[in-house]
Amino acid sequence: GKDELRPLSHRGDDRWGGMGMTLLDSLDTLYLVGLTDEFRRAVAWVETSLSLSSVPEISFFETCIRALGGLLAAWDLSGEEVLLRRADELGGRMMELAFQTASGVPYNNIVLGEGLVRAEVANTLAQVGTLQLEYRYLARVTGKEEYATAVERIVKDLGMIQPENGLFPFQLDVHMGKVKLAVNGIVTFGANGDSFYEYLLKAWLQGGRKEEYLRYMYDKAVDGMHELLVHTSTPSGLTYIAEMKIPGNIIDHKMDHLVCFMGATLALGAYTHPAGLESEKAQRDLKTAKALTYTCYQMYARTKTGLSPELIRFTPELPNLDYRYTADISYYILRPETVESFFVLYQLTGDNVYRDWGWEIFQSIVAHCITDGGFGAYKNIERVGDIPEDRMESFFVAETLKYLYLLFDDDAGEKLDLLNKNVLTTEAHPLTMLDEIDVKRSNLQIGRNR
Repeated sequence: GKDELRPLSHRGDDRWGGMGMTLLDSLDTLYLVGLTDEFRRAVAWVETSLSLSSVPEISFFETCIRALGGLLAAWDLSGEEVLLRRADELGGRMMELAFQTASGVPYNNIVLGEGLVRAEVANTLAQVGTLQLEYRYLARVTGKEEYATAVERIVKDLGMIQPENGLFPFQLDVHMGKVKLAVNGIVTFGANGDSFYEYLLKAWLQGGRKEEYLRYMYDKAVDGMHELLVHTSTPSGLTYIAEMKIPGNIIDHKMDHLVCFMGATLALGAYTHPAGLESEKAQRDLKTAKALTYTCYQMYARTKTGLSPELIRFTPELPNLDYRYTADISYYILRPETVESFFVLYQLTGDNVYRDWGWEIFQSIVAHCITDGGFGAYKNIERVGDIPEDRMESFFVAETLKYLYLLFDDDAGEKLDLLNKNVLTTEAHPLTMLDEIDVKRSNLQIGRNR
């Protein structure tokens, strides 16, 4: 019931509020890979041992994508009703506390057990724009439309103030009940901004491609990204997405590993483009998706361990050097974004190169991160032979291992239909698209009655 595994000391810790976060985040992974006994034991724990009454301060955003998303996806796959009941309990409690604001922008730090909130509201794009898939799904399966109304209001309000170039600074300013964009800020597809853009596209897909404002906001942002942030390195011609400081549109040639999710998102956006896959912009987006994913592969392939640093800084001022990174960011914490793009691009294109690259990265993880009790983060990706750290994030099982497994699962396309039936949350939790939910529930009921 601990939140995270300590793979060296064989203990756990409770850095996410003591909710059994790794178990909740990993439920659907257990189901998808066929670990039936372990899944049943985990469901039993959710029913008998998951308690919200003593949970201290937590992040609304992180708990939504990890715990709520994990419960919902596991129910979606298995039909175990206790999972939906506990998801409704958790989702309702969090919403009750977090949305006590005039602006509609939620508090991010909440204390479930005591019913308290910290005075500061969420102030980044990712915090307010990565709630929609989970709560819209919860609204549909419970009939509680207030879940969807609250999270949809945020995006609609942001749509009213989307900059002309489509790109939001990740910092938000909430004052006198209104949300505004920071005057001095940073535009990024990395930390604090990333999943907001992802959810614009995926919420549009989740809703049956009917909510045109979501696709409009996404396409406008991707146009701005190509115009201002997409660059190519020398001498190797690696494609990357830079950051930008405003005002002044000052480019910072830095790219987080987190940005590597955009390979998957751009490809998915291209294959579902309203003008068709062969349209000019869809082809542009697919080309960038493939090129960016190659860059992300190089972030692994060029290091001594075959593991990626947390971020890299491209060096246009040095024509003989593509990028560099310093010792303080040369760690690898088992991140999933690169293998996420491998999986999605393989499913969409069928190109075996993504399996080849995925196998290389998997071998590197096993070679350098495995312990006798799990897998640990690696402190310096340029030093071979170091002992992994005593820390394993819940997303390693929820995302990294899941994507690697599905990448090599020949039946993955039948389990998850990324274009028509399923949407993957930012934490890799598969949810049935809204128009398909009634069909899904009917099939589950028929299965029980046989």
